[in-house]
Amino acid sequence: MSDLYDLSVPTYRRVLTSAIAVMEKGASYFAEQGIDPGEVIDMRLAPDMAAFPFQVNSVRHHSMGAAKGLLAGEFSPPPDIPELDYQGLKKLLSEALTELDTIDSDAINAVAGKAMYFRMGDFELPFTSENFIQSFSLPNLYFHATTLYDMLRIKGVPLGKMDYLGAMNVGLPAS
Repeated sequence: MSDLYDLSVPTYRRVLTSAIAVMEKGASYFAEQGIDPGEVIDMRLAPDMAAFPFQVNSVRHHSMGAAKGLLAGEFSPPPDIPELDYQGLKKLLSEALTELDTIDSDAINAVAGKAMYFRMGDFELPFTSENFIQSFSLPNLYFHATTLYDMLRIKGVPLGKMDYLGAMNVGLPAS
């Protein structure tokens, strides 16, 4: 049986690690092809979608920020970030991964079953911690990680499904 920490932080960590690896692969590809990685910075998949930096920031926010939100009992949209180049955005994810590794499993497990709120101005969505993770945090994390991946694929970065999935938890229980 999984606890709240197992339900959240290892997945946040895996997706963050995968997003960093995808961006590293993108940086290598851009360098090999003589493409300015800045070309992806203003990219949007559709006119009404947020640009690449927002997608990166959202991966950061819906992983490390969500873990911190669980501890606080409250989560809000991601704060604005300064204008960053491609390497600066990748560094943002690396810093989030380092910070995520400081989250204490006992502290996360202690908020199991407790109230958790998404707040945006006067708008509020009430959740339990578990429902926040399963129906809000993880779907948003996957959406923004997929969008980041897709933007790099459109720019020609040779990514595959295994790049997106990252290191999977495999194995069987001891018999």
